[in-house]
Amino acid sequence: MTMQATETRAVIVERDICHPPEKLWRALTQPHLIEEWLMKNDFKPVVGHSFNLRGDWGGVLDCKVLAIEPNKTLSYTWNFAHEDAAFNLESVVTFTLTPTRTGTHLRVEQTGFQPNQKQAYGGAHAGWKQFFDKLDQVVARTE
Repeated sequence: MTMQATETRAVIVERDICHPPEKLWRALTQPHLIEEWLMKNDFKPVVGHSFNLRGDWGGVLDCKVLAIEPNKTLSYTWNFAHEDAAFNLESVVTFTLTPTRTGTHLRVEQTGFQPNQKQAYGGAHAGWKQFFDKLDQVVARTE
């Protein structure tokens, strides 16, 4: 099978977090908590809701909720328009929560990286690990 130019790559980061899915779900879907670990936002947990994620670096991501299954799955578009087309990103982020004996197995998959977007791909890989570190701290201190 030959590789097509349209073939995209995915970043997958997984972590076991010692809190139940319900607690983690709140941090993934409540705007004030999302802001603490990810970015400023106007998120609503409603399929079809369009929202922005605003980074400290001044960038704005255009997002739209694609799927919600409470305490299990959350999926939304994660699109970034840049004046340099090489940095444009049209991707989808999907969080999957699986209960474990000790808490929750959290998996994030971000799909849609073009083969030439090595910098964005690497940045996303490092970024999700940092986001998960913050998420862990936010969940630990919320009741």
